[in-house]
Amino acid sequence: MSINDESATVRNPVLAPLPATELLTTPHTTDSPIPFACFVTGTDAEVGKTLTSAAMLHALVQTGVRACGMKPVAAGAALRDGVWHNDDADALAAAGNVVMLASLTTPYLFREPVAPHIAAELQGVAIESAPILAAFIEIAAASDAVVVEGVGGFRVPLSSDFDTADLAQQLDLPVVLVVGLRLGCINHALLTVEAISARGLLLAGWVANELDADMHFANETIEAMLQRIPAPLLGRVPRLVQPHAVAAANHLDFSGLPHWPNHHQTT
Repeated sequence: MSINDESATVRNPVLAPLPATELLTTPHTTDSPIPFACFVTGTDAEVGKTLTSAAMLHALVQTGVRACGMKPVAAGAALRDGVWHNDDADALAAAGNVVMLASLTTPYLFREPVAPHIAAELQGVAIESAPILAAFIEIAAASDAVVVEGVGGFRVPLSSDFDTADLAQQLDLPVVLVVGLRLGCINHALLTVEAISARGLLLAGWVANELDADMHFANETIEAMLQRIPAPLLGRVPRLVQPHAVAAANHLDFSGLPHWPNHHQTT
């Protein structure tokens, strides 16, 4: 739900909800490739999901395709020029090249920077999957590639009976896991990998993001995860002085992800 004033109003889904997987098997034209889409999750909040998602969108744009980012649920917004903005959602919009309504790319946008189910309750809103799935279908119909960024870790409550793992399962997209390198990340990463597998989802790859430039035994930590995570390491992003999509993309290789587009020139 977008916040346009101090009292949020419920916005109905743009389209009737459909299984998101139906779109993935339906190309834009009879001879076009299957569109690329993935769900980006993390071992926790503030581990680099947005940086990785924006880097992926930048890389997609460089291949010459229409790429759009989606942050279905965002908590924490600031009012600028009469419009509510979330930094993560804005970063995804800046990295892609398909312009969509903010009510589609972020169906649920809340003011308070707290857990989304709390932010929703504060505004009297119930987060449901139907508007998100409907928005995803509309975005994918206008794009060749869609990057969906989750919120927090893989199992963040969105309501009393709905969480981000449920959302990922309903979208049924390949998952990219962002691991924030810090003490304890091995355990967090392996538990998240198990949770992704338990939902029947494909873990397509993972990213090591350095949160602390001075972390002890970072190489050994990555090696331990390489031995235990049954998915390719897409790259290791160092602690960047100015973290932005282009800089992060230089350290990542997404070309092995399912249905990643081949480089071509747009006409």
